[in-house]
Formats: sequence, structure tokens, C-alpha cells
Amino acid sequence: MAFKITEDRIILFDGAMGTMMQSKGLKAGFIPEMLNLTHPEIIESIHREYIEAGSDVVSANTFGANRYKAQRAGHSVKELVSSALAIARKAVSGHNDKYVALDIGPCGRVMQPAGDLPFDEAVDVFSEIFNAGCDAGADLIILETFTDLYELKAAIVAAKENSTLPLLATMSFEENGSTFFGATVESMVLTLEALGVDALGVNCSLGPKQLFPVVKRILEASSIPVIVQPNAGLPVVCNGNARYDITSAEFAGCIRNFADMGVAIVGGCCGTNPEYIKQTREQIKDCKRVKRDMKKRTGICSPSRPVFFGEDTVIIGERLNPTGKNALKAALRASDMDFLMHEAICQQEQGAHVLDVNVGLPDIDEPAMLVKAVTEIQGITDIPLQIDSSDYDALERAVRVYNGKPLINSVNGKKDSLERVLPIAKKYGAAVLGLTLDENGVPENAEARLEIAGKIIKAAAEIGIPREDVLIDCLVVTASAQQHQVAETLKAVRLVKEKLGVSTVLGVSNVSFGLPARPVINRSMLAMALMQGLDAPIMNPADAGMSETVAACRVLLGKDVNSSQFIEKFSGLPQTQPAANGEEIPCLAHAVAHGLKKEARTATEKLLGQMEPLEIIEKEIIPALDMIGADYEAKKIFLPQLLKSAEAAKASFERLRGELLCDGAVKHDERKKIVIATVHGDIHDIGKNIVKVIMENYNFHVIDLGRDVPPGDVVTAVKESAARLVGLSALMTTTVASMKTTVGLLKRECPGVRILVGGAVLTPDLAEYVGADYYAKDAIGAVRTAEAALNEADLTGRQNIEN
Repeated sequence: MAFKITEDRIILFDGAMGTMMQSKGLKAGFIPEMLNLTHPEIIESIHREYIEAGSDVVSANTFGANRYKAQRAGHSVKELVSSALAIARKAVSGHNDKYVALDIGPCGRVMQPAGDLPFDEAVDVFSEIFNAGCDAGADLIILETFTDLYELKAAIVAAKENSTLPLLATMSFEENGSTFFGATVESMVLTLEALGVDALGVNCSLGPKQLFPVVKRILEASSIPVIVQPNAGLPVVCNGNARYDITSAEFAGCIRNFADMGVAIVGGCCGTNPEYIKQTREQIKDCKRVKRDMKKRTGICSPSRPVFFGEDTVIIGERLNPTGKNALKAALRASDMDFLMHEAICQQEQGAHVLDVNVGLPDIDEPAMLVKAVTEIQGITDIPLQIDSSDYDALERAVRVYNGKPLINSVNGKKDSLERVLPIAKKYGAAVLGLTLDENGVPENAEARLEIAGKIIKAAAEIGIPREDVLIDCLVVTASAQQHQVAETLKAVRLVKEKLGVSTVLGVSNVSFGLPARPVINRSMLAMALMQGLDAPIMNPADAGMSETVAACRVLLGKDVNSSQFIEKFSGLPQTQPAANGEEIPCLAHAVAHGLKKEARTATEKLLGQMEPLEIIEKEIIPALDMIGADYEAKKIFLPQLLKSAEAAKASFERLRGELLCDGAVKHDERKKIVIATVHGDIHDIGKNIVKVIMENYNFHVIDLGRDVPPGDVVTAVKESAARLVGLSALMTTTVASMKTTVGLLKRECPGVRILVGGAVLTPDLAEYVGADYYAKDAIGAVRTAEAALNEADLTGRQNIEN
């Protein structure tokens, strides 16, 4: 019997696999998936315990069975996956109402542009797993514990290209409603629903009590079944041991609350065991699926910023389109990505909510350039993109690598366009902008444009794209040549809103071509269109008159409640708009803050004629990094932007280090030396690697020992380097004990060394438990704490000398 999410019952998954393996003797550092080959009886017994406890679904022991881990284990992905599925199938044999899930987690590498993993390589990594799992008899797929929405999209694309099995996907959120990489609840929902998963939700990271507001937001944002698999509370220290803080009865009660809220699928993650699942089964045995009142919204997103249409005016920036822009044409021909990124940043600062990206020139490789532009721009700005091309191959390749849910510009009523563009939007989870033209061109009257709009919406629905994901552009004509049609465009906007109920978009400035005083015509057309129901003008956000018109209309249409934003905008008149031509080179601090590597190098060269290298570091780079760090801590920016800033700072440092070496200066500040490592038994090092990048850009000399490092190796490195500070990372609760061992050995063998700890499971209490001197929540916190620690060590050393 095929697995199906029904409307009449709550589906119960199993609990933690790692917790159970450790209780049965799994040693630190041993690859869990290897037990499928060495001790299959242990894995089978765990599955059977969960089945007896009441699980409807057991998750195969395949969470980390990707090529990178398989290579370390000396086996193939197929061996690890097929053995896991065989064990799980054996465990559920005789139970017709039990199912086996192919369980897949993150692959352990960071996606480009923040890291080194290309999107298509990630798709290939996950495809290898899905092929093995489907061949071995999985009933469904669950993608879980992802924190990077981009990597999760790669996994979903791989699943869709290699399987027809039901697909569930969850991410791990912090209490603020964002993931480690900055994805918001709403962006996850928009992206995953558009990609066509069968259920979505949250797992791991927190206990059920802490996840309550996150789950509430997911339920409010989603229109498909929701899955929740919390940890057994938060990690705490009790009687000298690290454990989780919620009993099985408390856990089950919380899960019942989630079911009553409308959650359709539940289970447990870290720290849960069969007793937790047994208690949960008892709590939900009489539960029926709660019918949720779901209203689907029209939205697109980047990982950290959703934008919804129809609720307020959305400004789509038009400056990344080469039509009539010679400087942009030259930049595209020269592959000058810094020019494009600078223009993107300017438009965001000027008030754009979405950026149109078009690189169409006849003498360049448009598909390759559009992919490059999208990849680079989404790495330095957090606003969503409208991907604009008439080249179908360029559209597909760019939408494929987009991080989040984009808007495709465009599809139209022509048969060829509908047949080529709509499948791209469906496969890769995009909204589409429909142009009201067909084989006969642009109709002269509003009613005919309305008819084409309806045709586009119907064609989209036929392949599974909901009407909420179709926006309509009624097409602005030039008043100089087609004056009588301008009013028809405005009428068409009103008809589309009233009769079809979808969001509307217009490229407003087209109306003024060939006329003098174009800004006057443009802002008048904009005001008239907004009054007819225009949701999103495509415009230049640097045009003061257009921006002022939008602000005024938001007041007059009641969208700016109490005129508060209008008052804030204009209370300080006169205002000046920042330059938008991208030709000026910003100062070094600005380039670093916005992650512009080329401009950072250029600005450094200019400053070297005016300042000493160390002065540039102290007065330009470090203040910029401090500013970006403060924005990161305040959640104004997220990890990808932080890393791009670090790359820009590195570009500047590389130029300055050449000068410093010529002057006899050292490459790093040897007073700021730190040994870092992920502790023994923990094979995850993404967090530690990020800390390394950020610290190096604060001029620390970082000695990176890697992951799964034995305590003795850390001690040896400290003695050989004479480092005064050590940074230790742990991602798993089970390796907290290993961290404690390492700290203890360092205290005995290296008296005076200071120890800083961090990692996903670490808390201030656990840091105290392991004997650390300092705790840091994230990379920026690690820098701040490390600098304070070394200053404290300097002060202590001076005091000892004086005494």
C-alpha cells in the first residue's frame, strides 16, 4: 500500500536514530551509517522498537549517506543506502500499515557563493542517494535538518528529477524564526510549496516548547500538510551529565498541542527514544486532522526576505536591464560582476523590493551570463529577483540556480511561450509574469487583454501552477505613438484586478518614450495606474518623482497606516537620492560592507597613496567589519552577506599584506593566534570553518586542525604554536563529553591557555559544564569574545610581571 497523507489521521514518525545507536554502544567518531554493514541487527532492533512504540513510519539509517561520508567510510553510497533500506524493509515486514522513509540530511558543504559547492554538484550528490534509495524500496523521502534553503532546493530538484515518491522536507529553525543561514519561515514555505513538496515543516534545533511560535508561523503561512519533529527539549547538565530537559510525557503533551493546531505529521528528533514515541501515540490516538483555514498569498522570496503582492505597493527595480544603458552593456560584455552588484545594492538602498535582472545582449552568451549574474547578485543582496529573458534556455538555467522563489519575466499568450515557460516555473518553483499579448500582438482594447490574461492563468492551472503564482502585465504602450491605447492599459489593469483577482505589474516608464519631460509623464501614469489597482510598478527607484508618487499614493489608498512612513520619509526634506549609475567607486568600508571584492581592491589601491597599510586596516576594514558584524547580530543581514563581506575584506587584505611584508611586517598579528578544532567524534565543521573565515579577516592567525580532532592533537598544536587561545566546536550533544575531555587535558597540559567553545548544541551552561573559559553563540560572537579574551590575557600577564 502506497504511503499517503490523509485528511482523517495524524501520521507518526519515529524518534532519534543517533540517540538509540549511542545507547547501544556507538562510539564517538564512528560513522553511523557504517552500522548498516557492520551491525545490521542493531539498526533493525531500533526500527522494531519504534514500530512497537506506535510509529507509522521508520526512517532508514541514511541521514548522512552521501558521497563525501561514503568516501571516508571506504564504501559506496549505494552500499550504505541499499543496506539501510534492506534493514528497514525487514523490520516493517508483516506490517502493511508501516512505511520506510529514505532519510536525507545536509551533505556537509556550503553552497556557492558563500561556500565552494556548486548548485549542480549538490544536485548530483543528492541524486546519487535518491537513485540508490528508490531502487532499494523506499516508500517516501524525508529531507530534514537543513539550515540552508539553497541546499534544500538542490535536494528537492534532485528528488524530483530521480523519483516520484512522496516528498517531505523540514528545516531547523532558531527561536527567532530564522535558520543558521538566515532562511525565514515564510521564505521556506513559499519556496517549498512552489517546488511541489507534499509536506513541509521543522525538525531538530529546539524542543517543542521553544518551537511553538515557529510552528504557529508555519501553519499560518502554509497551505499544505505540516510536519513537526522536535528535540527532547534543550540540552542541560544534570548530575554531571549532558541530557535533554523534557520528559516523554511532557513531549507527548506538546505534540498533542501541535496536532490540535493543525499539524498533520509528527515525530521526534535528538534525544527522543521509543518511550517518547509511545507516549505520543497515546496522546494522538484519537486525534483527527484539524482543518485549517488557509489563504494562499501571492509571493516570491530570497531565503531571508519574502515579498507579497497585492497587500502593499511593490517596487521592482529596472536598472539591471541593458536597454538604453550603455554602462551596463559595457559591464556585461566585460563580465564585470562588481558593476552589476553595485547597481543591485544601490537599487535596494533606494527602496526597491524586487530586482529585475536582464542581461540580454546579442553578442554575449546570455544563458551563462544570466546564471552568473543571478548567482552573484543573490549573494550580496537579500531582496528577491525577477529573472527576465526571452531566451528559454537562459530562463531555465537561471531559475534552476536561484536561491528561493523567483518571478519569471515573462510568459505570454503565444502557444510556444506557454508550452516552454510554464513547465520551467512548475519544475523550479517560480511565479510567472504573464504579458497580455499573443500571436496577434498586443490587443488594442482592455477586454481582449483581459481574455489573454485569463488564458495564461488557465494554462498555468492545467500544469499545477496556482493562480496566486501568476501575475499579469497589461503592457504599457507609448503615448507618443499610441495615445488612444494608454487609457485601455489602465482599464485592463482594473479589469484584471476585478474579474481575475490576480496581482498586476507594469513597466511604467515605457509610456513616455519620444516625449519631452518624461519624468512628468511617468509619475502621472504611475499615479493613475496605482488608482486602477496596480500592485507592482517596474521603475527606477532612484527617480525621486516616481518614489514620491508611490509614497503619496500609499497614503491616499490607505496602505500607509496613519501616514507614518510618509511622515518619516519627508519630515527631513530636502532629500537627496544616492547615485545609481554605478560608475563611482565607493570607499573601502562601503565595498567591504556590501561584499564587493573588485571595488574593495580598487579602493585599497587608491587609499595606499594616502594611508599606511596598518592605518587602512584599522580605520577602514575593521570598522566596516564591525558594522557588518553588528548588523548580523541584529539580524539585519544573514550569513551569506556576512561571508561575502569577509571575502571583500580578504581581497583588500591580500593587497595590503604585500605591502606589510615588504615593510618587514608579519602576515597576521601573532598576538592574535588561536588554535581551532571540531572535537573528537564530531565530523561536522561548517560552523568552525565560518569562524575561521571571519577571524582571519579580523587579522587573527588561525591554526585550523580540522574536524574529529583527538584531544592530544589539540594539546600538541597549542604547545608547538605557543597559542594562548583555543576554540573548540561541537555540533552534536553526544560529542559534548569529548569536548569536556579535550578541555580537561588542555587545562592540565597547557596551564594559562584560554578556551572558547561554541557550536549548535552548546549553551552557556554546557560551556561551564565542559570547563571552558568562554562561550560564543556564532562567528561574530567568537571574534568579539576572542579579542576580549586575549586582551584579558595581556592584562593578566602584565599584572603578573608587575607583581
